[in-house]
Amino acid sequence: MFIASLIARPGHLDPALVESLRNAFGGAEVVWLAPDEAAEFALPVRPTNFDEVRETVADQVDLNIVPAEGRAKKMLLADMDSTMIQQECIDELAEVAGVGAHVKDITARAMNGELDFEGALIERVALLKGLPEGVIDQVVAERITLMPGGAELIARMHKAGAHAALVSGGFTAFTAKVAALLGFDENRANTLVVEGGALTGEVGRPILGKQAKVEALEQITARLGITEAEVLAVGDGANDLGMLTLAGMGVALHAKPSVQAQCDLRVNHGDLTALLYLQGYARA
Repeated sequence: MFIASLIARPGHLDPALVESLRNAFGGAEVVWLAPDEAAEFALPVRPTNFDEVRETVADQVDLNIVPAEGRAKKMLLADMDSTMIQQECIDELAEVAGVGAHVKDITARAMNGELDFEGALIERVALLKGLPEGVIDQVVAERITLMPGGAELIARMHKAGAHAALVSGGFTAFTAKVAALLGFDENRANTLVVEGGALTGEVGRPILGKQAKVEALEQITARLGITEAEVLAVGDGANDLGMLTLAGMGVALHAKPSVQAQCDLRVNHGDLTALLYLQGYARA
């Protein structure tokens, strides 16, 4: 058994569209998880024309199909930049350092999979050499905003007994603060090397990239005594693909085109509460 999930921006899910898709797929009765925002219906099999139909409604709704069994996951493994926060932390540091445009271009290409992640990170951090360490707190306070729905996502999964881990190719100076704000149980990220109160332009080794995120998934699930199928992973960049494809529920959230092309589950209209709807939780 499968579940067809339909999620749109609040107030923008047309009931007529939901009924039309239910009829087209031969689905069961529609269940509304949030009025005019999230609905779902059961299906006996995955429709053969699902991908084509999804493309035709992609400008209106996030249409996904998930197995009915085991939807509620026991662990959240989340990327940070452009996932749990609305910015890329290194881009914000670069803006303060006066090299914003150059660094943003490298970031965009790396997240789309056009550049080697590790090499791109080393190159970008080198451009931050000499930046006062205190700028990090300034950037967190003035330039970083949380992605809507993150606190609700973690609180609801915690209520169900789930574990939440933040794993980022960004920096511990940011993940520690974001994890504390949102209630993550643990966080992993790269380290900016500081000497004499200023950034040296170097990244601590080993560098946490795509493979390290996969290892985090494997290590944390083994420690918790759960399976990889019981994990919900969310991210937006090419360095997230390993964990997204390994997790039982891997969600590309407002992701780069190359990432969406390789992920079955995609969220482009909803915020992080969409991850609760995909698990079958209702807003009420």
